[in-house]
This record gives sequence, structure tokens and C-alpha cells, in this order.
Amino acid sequence: MGKKLLIIEDELHIRTLLEQALEDLADEFAVEILTAADGEEGLALIKTERPQVVFLDIMMPKMNGYEVCTAVKNDPELKDTVVVLLTAKGQEADKKKGLEIGAYDYMTKPFDPDEVVDLAKELLQIVD
Repeated sequence: MGKKLLIIEDELHIRTLLEQALEDLADEFAVEILTAADGEEGLALIKTERPQVVFLDIMMPKMNGYEVCTAVKNDPELKDTVVVLLTAKGQEADKKKGLEIGAYDYMTKPFDPDEVVDLAKELLQIVD
């Protein structure tokens, strides 16, 4: 099965920045990069495409990142999906909540694109 990574982010410029940062994984390691513009669309993609890793914004329309993460972690078929929250919500309480509901990691914006790529490689078990 090919490796898949999903970016769920409602702000186009941030979604595009993440895609650009991760495009080398697509080019060099055949990782399929998927995107969604809101939580509802993202959860539907998680269910149909089964990405191994999801970079998930918290503050989004239709369904926020906490709701998406909770839905993924409560679904036995999706429980192995690794969710990384990537958000402007930098308070310790927000981070604690994200980790408690099952997120693997919590990164705050502005993020370092190299850190995102390194984490994606680690989670997808890509060795270069």
C-alpha cells in the first residue's frame, strides 16, 4: 500500500505552504499528498483514503480539529491514523487537550516547514 498524507487546513495559503514543503516526499518517495479545506471534508477523506498521517488544523468551519481527531481516534478502523495538530492555538491547555484526545503531536503556527517534513518522514518511516 502506498504512503498517504492528508493536510486538513481551511486557510489556502497555509495549506499551499504545507503542500510545497511536503512535495519532495511526493517526488522522491511516492507519498500521495491529499488536502481538505474543512474538518468535514477531511474526515470523509480519512475514511475513504486511509492516510497514515494527518496534519490537522484546529480552528476550521463545519468541524473543528478536535472533533475530527476525536472521531478518528474513536473509530476502531481508523485508530492507527497518526494525527498531528498544527494550529495557532498555542496555549498549554489547548496542547494538553489535543494530546489527551489522541493527537500524536501538537505543532504551533508559525511552523518551521523543515520540522514538518522531518516529522512526516519519521511518521511515514521514510529513510533517505
